[in-house]
Amino acid sequence: MIPSAFNYVAPRSLEEALACLGRCEPGTAALLAGGMSLVPALKLRFARPATLVDIGRIAALRGIEANAGGIHIGALVTHAELLGAPQLADRPVFAETARVIADPQVRNRGTLGGSLAYAHPAADWPAVFLALGGEAELFGPRGARAVAAEDFFTGIFGTAIGADEILTGVRFAHVPVNAGSAYSKMRQQASGMALVGVAAQLVLDAAGAIRAASVGVTGVNAVPFRARSLEARLQGSASDPAALSAACALGITEADPLGDRHASADYRLHLLGVHAGRALARALARARGSAGDGADYND
Repeated sequence: MIPSAFNYVAPRSLEEALACLGRCEPGTAALLAGGMSLVPALKLRFARPATLVDIGRIAALRGIEANAGGIHIGALVTHAELLGAPQLADRPVFAETARVIADPQVRNRGTLGGSLAYAHPAADWPAVFLALGGEAELFGPRGARAVAAEDFFTGIFGTAIGADEILTGVRFAHVPVNAGSAYSKMRQQASGMALVGVAAQLVLDAAGAIRAASVGVTGVNAVPFRARSLEARLQGSASDPAALSAACALGITEADPLGDRHASADYRLHLLGVHAGRALARALARARGSAGDGADYND
């Protein structure tokens, strides 16, 4: 397939990129990062931008930084870089997620920011972004602003990023004491995308009970979501596998599963309970200070 005609610009700075967007009619420009989602959409003419703004040369959008405020990950950091980042050694959920994204070619070209900005309903990072309570950092003509993960996804392929704004990075708070997180997915074998993906973070209190739980889900609904009903069930409960299984067995009321040729709605609902249980079990093991068994997260 051949894309429709477009103008191509490759700015070297955020300011130059914003100027490029400012010269375009709202909604007629598309930002290109790794291109793993946008390029196929261009080839199939699902996307027909008048102008393609390639931000891949903007150095300010790269790098991973750990500081007093938490972890900052630039929008152009690739999945492969997240897989081996020493700054994320105490957060194995990042490597765990990056490892199960598509294939080596996609992992070496695709970016965290691109994945979040494109907001594909079966992408992996949205679940982690939600479960870890991340913040998206946006920059536009009116300056910088932060958007909480729960306010970021607005619809299928829709986000809170304005037409004249750029996602510059993502920030995560420091890991709480006695906390653990994990990601579990069932992949669609051809694309590697999530039929169902669940990220979970558990924080234990001094007695070992669950003080806080957060669960992000992708691949089920048209929009990634927090499983608030499951989180509420877990909060204050005993931290043992039986309690986790019982909580998952009661279902997740926010689920409105899609059905397609890869998985029916009922099958996705079943997988949601299975992978929620697996993510929670591994998060619990990590919160207790053990590595957890990661052998089954990529069935």
